[in-house]
Amino acid sequence: MTQSDVDVVAELQQARRTLEEQISQTIIGQREIVDHLLIALLAGGHCLLVGVPGLAKTLLIRTIAQALDLEYGRIQFTPDLMPSDITGTDVLEEDPQTGHKVFRFVKGPIFANIILADEINRTPPKTQAALLEAMQEHAVTASGQTMKLSEPFFVLATQNPIEQEGTYPLPEAQLDRFLFELRIDYPSAAEEEEIVRTTTALSQKQVQPVLNGEQIVAFQRLVRQVPVADHLVRYAVRLARASRPEDEAAPEYVREMVNWGAGPRASQYLVLAGKARAALDGRHAVSQQDIDAVALPVLRHRVVVNFHAEAQSMKADDIVRRLLDDIQPDSV
Repeated sequence: MTQSDVDVVAELQQARRTLEEQISQTIIGQREIVDHLLIALLAGGHCLLVGVPGLAKTLLIRTIAQALDLEYGRIQFTPDLMPSDITGTDVLEEDPQTGHKVFRFVKGPIFANIILADEINRTPPKTQAALLEAMQEHAVTASGQTMKLSEPFFVLATQNPIEQEGTYPLPEAQLDRFLFELRIDYPSAAEEEEIVRTTTALSQKQVQPVLNGEQIVAFQRLVRQVPVADHLVRYAVRLARASRPEDEAAPEYVREMVNWGAGPRASQYLVLAGKARAALDGRHAVSQQDIDAVALPVLRHRVVVNFHAEAQSMKADDIVRRLLDDIQPDSV
């Protein structure tokens, strides 16, 4: 990295501290979740947030959008939502000059920087698929034209894990588009007391913007330049491949308990998220600890366990943790 890159890393570290100060004015606790959201943003990925109602998932996303001074769009997913409700639609209008009727494309809520896809599993697969191109290509095709979305583009989807009636589980192809699946737990007793104290007061603190879109795009380019050693690249690939039951390197418990493992995108995301974590911490190279720290949210939704695992109360998280214990990087 050049001296200018080193200076940008220091600038990013300072921006992170300021961001966390602003976010903490509204969000009590959830420090790890906030860190992972910032990592995903800098890595150019998307996040799926899973948690029961009332854990401030929507408030967290809106607060981050305010602190980042980005255009924010919310899509409330419902069973009757149509793809055009997300991407936009053609509207027939009369040209005041010629009197002729013409079609004009009206952009949908997807044309924003941060998208909250609220309760994404409440809409049918056809509508869920409308997000696929936007998440992968950062573009929308409508009326025979492909329109680029503004950068940065960041999709944050929420999902309720306890309500299954009237829901449509996300297909593996769409789950794989998410860099992280983040699990939001209940706050501690002290945090809950502070939440009650602050949310029932008369005045509410205002979040001030810290970074704009241009700065974030520059930081995203910086993350791509963070060096990573070859043995850590091999380590990330080994972790992903070991989760596949048909791979010769897979441990016996993976062969017995896993139907499907993580694909190549998982290896890419392990390294990319590791780079973003290192840069956020003000470090100029990726360490094993960076990859280990992001392995669980990267891999948990890419590992599909079978009946044998469920019979032994083994979940995808348990498989990933065992892989982290069993697999070590090669020597430098």
